[in-house]
Amino acid sequence: MLTQRAFFLQHVAQTSTIPLGLEIAHAQGCYLFDTNGKKYLDLISGISVSALGHGHPAIISAIKKQADTHLHLMVYGEYIQSSQNALASLLIEHLPEQLNSVYFTNSGAEATEGAMKLAKRVSGRHGFISFENAYHGSTQGALSLAGGEWLKSAFRPLLPDCIQLPYNDLTALTQINEKTAAVFIDLVQVESGVRCIDPKFLLELRKRCNECGALLVFDEIQTGMGRTGTLWAFEKYGIYPDILLLGKAFGGGMPLGAFISSKHHMDKLSFDPVLGHITTFGGHPVSCAAGHAALKTLIDDNIIQEIPQKEKLFRDLLISPKIKAFHSEGLLGALELEDFNAVQKVISYCLDKGLIMDWFLFNSTCVRIAPPLLITFEEIKYACSIILEALG
Repeated sequence: MLTQRAFFLQHVAQTSTIPLGLEIAHAQGCYLFDTNGKKYLDLISGISVSALGHGHPAIISAIKKQADTHLHLMVYGEYIQSSQNALASLLIEHLPEQLNSVYFTNSGAEATEGAMKLAKRVSGRHGFISFENAYHGSTQGALSLAGGEWLKSAFRPLLPDCIQLPYNDLTALTQINEKTAAVFIDLVQVESGVRCIDPKFLLELRKRCNECGALLVFDEIQTGMGRTGTLWAFEKYGIYPDILLLGKAFGGGMPLGAFISSKHHMDKLSFDPVLGHITTFGGHPVSCAAGHAALKTLIDDNIIQEIPQKEKLFRDLLISPKIKAFHSEGLLGALELEDFNAVQKVISYCLDKGLIMDWFLFNSTCVRIAPPLLITFEEIKYACSIILEALG
């Protein structure tokens, strides 16, 4: 009989040849526990998913209540479901007026795909612009927007008329023109090692899209839900998108994404053709109930307000001759080291000591730090002591 690990490697499709392979028995708060009882402090929260940690009582309660009421009823958009309405209402209450129509999906990548179709339908165009070192998902449309050729070259041909521009380069904005349906951008390029947008660049990008009639899409799949110190990253800039993408932490640990726009725009997916965009499980009632509980907890509790102090503590403590830089925006951090070998050594050492860290898709010299937003100041101090020990 195969062990659990052997079965996993043989029969559960793999995404790499070197999975972490931790066999987790249960999780609670900021910790994971393996089948041998070893305790791990989760410093990546499932890649920015578990913003409120694991097993948050408000989320668990909402899931159980909805499960007792009903699960899936009908393909998305046909039946009125209170959990969808409640989450959409809470979202709209905390978004700009023009972002008043929510299309629920199963994931962030599906949100990207839906937004691409919506942009085509609204603009009547088919050209897309994104940025170097961007990541918007792994499905074929989303992958066409990716800024890392190594990730997508094996799957070409992808969508035509997709151009990647250099990030924060004002001179590149002239390539946005009357053929551009939409521009997709991260306000924090997470996968390039937490690189923040230049406010002047963002302002000029908004102006250029207005001039050319191109839709501007903000990907807040990783930066949304309080991760950067405000509920949405765009709040810091006072510049709003035509379409907003959500995912990861949006579902409170359940699979959920969304693309959000104006009702005027979104209505175009309902005719010519009818069912212009459909999904079976998008906006699953249990996921929406979990998402509502997560969002309400973030808004009602003093969680987001503490993020700047927690970020500062990481910055104050992570000082070492071996740290070339520490890039951060809220509780998104990238610890820049000498090379990928140094990154691997730190991740491996920390894992052995019960601290889970990770790397980035488009930056081989940085270690990812993205803990649950509920991480305590004492847990931050402990985590930093292990990281410095690893560097020493």
